[in-house]
Amino acid sequence: MGTRQSLDLFAIGTMIIFCVVMAGQQVVLKAVTEDIAPVFQIALRSGIAGILLIMLILFQRQKMPLARENRLPAIMIGTLFSLEYLFLGEALKYTSAGHATVFLYTSPIFAAIGLHWKVPNERMAPLQWLGILVAFVGVMIAFLGGGSSEQTSQENIFWGDMLALLAGAAWGATTVIVRSTGLGSLPARQTLLYQLLGAFAILTLWAWVTDQTTINPTPEVWASLMFHGVVVSFLCFLVWFWLLTRYKASQLGILSFLTPVFGVLLGSVLLGEKIDPQFILGSGFIISGILLVSGYGWGISWWNKRRSLNHSGSNQ
Repeated sequence: MGTRQSLDLFAIGTMIIFCVVMAGQQVVLKAVTEDIAPVFQIALRSGIAGILLIMLILFQRQKMPLARENRLPAIMIGTLFSLEYLFLGEALKYTSAGHATVFLYTSPIFAAIGLHWKVPNERMAPLQWLGILVAFVGVMIAFLGGGSSEQTSQENIFWGDMLALLAGAAWGATTVIVRSTGLGSLPARQTLLYQLLGAFAILTLWAWVTDQTTINPTPEVWASLMFHGVVVSFLCFLVWFWLLTRYKASQLGILSFLTPVFGVLLGSVLLGEKIDPQFILGSGFIISGILLVSGYGWGISWWNKRRSLNHSGSNQ
């Protein structure tokens, strides 16, 4: 495996587009919620992306063996992925797309806490625990913020925000299971396929049981399904893992936290959602805390490199 390179202008530009698209998925889900329930749309998009991924795997003639000890973890990540998007889909009924995006992207906090206890070499440093505290304070502040431009009760907004936070927790738990079991050594396409198939089966069942399978087949609904199934759940996945094969994951991870920022901006511009000052303040704390946790390794590496260069310069 070759050495990963630092980000260049192409990678930065690609990541910005990637973050905009990922932020836009909540906005698009919210925009057509009157014509198709978010949960059912997520179920259908998972099926579309799963079919495309299976076709790609067959075309490339890739084998996907699954050891016996990995079968239960595979079922678990499929279930957690389903819960993540079940919570997100239900959250969008009550809260804004901007709120949902920010709370969904608290997932690295939950992942870091889980990995601290499950994986010995993932123990957090004191500065990372400070990041956890900062993010927690941000969540508390953000919960006090207002909602959208619609006349939605504060209780509904709080409930929607809580569901979005649970979606972030489910995403974080998925990361912990992948990293702490044999699934971590499998190709990323294989673990994604388990998640997509699980989401399609479980969310379709949920939508049917809760009577959310009605579709008003407008052009906007079809465009949304194609956007989510082909662009978000399939193409963005391929782009992300292609970037990971060429560039440093820590630097890509830092840029990925532009997504909640774009989510708030897109919700405001496209859906007319109110940007509450308290929520913006809380979001700032959340993103800062996440950067402290997720960017710690990159920061320490940068600082050590700088000290080494200064030390070498002083000896000349």
